Amino acid sequence: MNRSGANLGRTSWRLLLLILLLVVAGTAMWFWRDFNRFGITPLRVSVTGESIDIGRGTSFKDIVHQLRAEGLSTSAPFYWRLLAERMHVAGRLHAGEYALIPGITPQQLLTNMAQGRVMQRDVTIVDGWTFHDIRQALAKADKLKHDAEGLDDAAIMQKIGAPDQKPEGQFLPETYAYVKGDSDLDVLRRAHDAMTKALATLWAQRDPQSSLTKPYDALILASIIEKETGRADERARVAGVFVRRLQKNMLLQTDPTVIYGMGASYAGTIHKSDLTTDTPYNTYTRLGLPPTPIAMPGKPAIEAALHPAPGDELYFVAKGDGTHIFASTLEEQNKNVACYQLKHCQ
Repeated sequence: MNRSGANLGRTSWRLLLLILLLVVAGTAMWFWRDFNRFGITPLRVSVTGESIDIGRGTSFKDIVHQLRAEGLSTSAPFYWRLLAERMHVAGRLHAGEYALIPGITPQQLLTNMAQGRVMQRDVTIVDGWTFHDIRQALAKADKLKHDAEGLDDAAIMQKIGAPDQKPEGQFLPETYAYVKGDSDLDVLRRAHDAMTKALATLWAQRDPQSSLTKPYDALILASIIEKETGRADERARVAGVFVRRLQKNMLLQTDPTVIYGMGASYAGTIHKSDLTTDTPYNTYTRLGLPPTPIAMPGKPAIEAALHPAPGDELYFVAKGDGTHIFASTLEEQNKNVACYQLKHCQ
């Protein structure tokens, strides 16, 4: 081969090598851009409320397989591995249920898994609910273990560490977050602890002139206030009425206690015969507070029970618009009843 042919051959090889290097460089640049886009490209989540449940001991490979199997990602598994390595989380992913919201990216999901930001759900105990209401709400709560199912009230109180306590009134109305794997007993335990702490704090801050001698009595009175009015501007006045009646050894004569004592027989209306039928909760036939709370009082109702409004009012009656009218004498009360209950206003 002559020198010109050799030079042409070397030139061809150099050109081929250059082309090969350009192809490799171009491929590398494409891969790097594609990989970077992968980390911030939203997963295939179409609706709010979806989740992915990672079992304890699941390997990284199986996590990626699960994501792909559920149609959340179509990217190659090694993209996930490379992203996890770059984020330094490959060996630090926690088991649990993780929320998948529209727009979530692989990078965000891996961050959540590495930090154990498991999906939380909420269950709310509403002011004025009974323990029966709470049990029904917990029984319907999604992803909550129902360990209390089949247990009676006494057994539940034993399970949550409050033996010999009646459950009514003992759980603070609030919203409680829980994660998959928690049980209804866990929520009840937290709500009971919250009420115990709240009652102790509010009792320590009570009006020095309060005639209530025990925190439990405050809880009972607060539950009655809770059922009588939902208005913030009336709670202390209602409390004042009941406290003065207790001090004067008068019957409380409050319908919510009668209703509670009727139990399942209550059908939405109180008859005169119900007011004269004696039960431990009938405050028309028995003096003093009923033996237990009749509902779950919120903090405002407990505060009202411990800080009753001063005055001489001994009666009140519903006006029919969510408010009450108060009276200091029986004569005034009878006029109010005739006007607002019997519609015979003068």
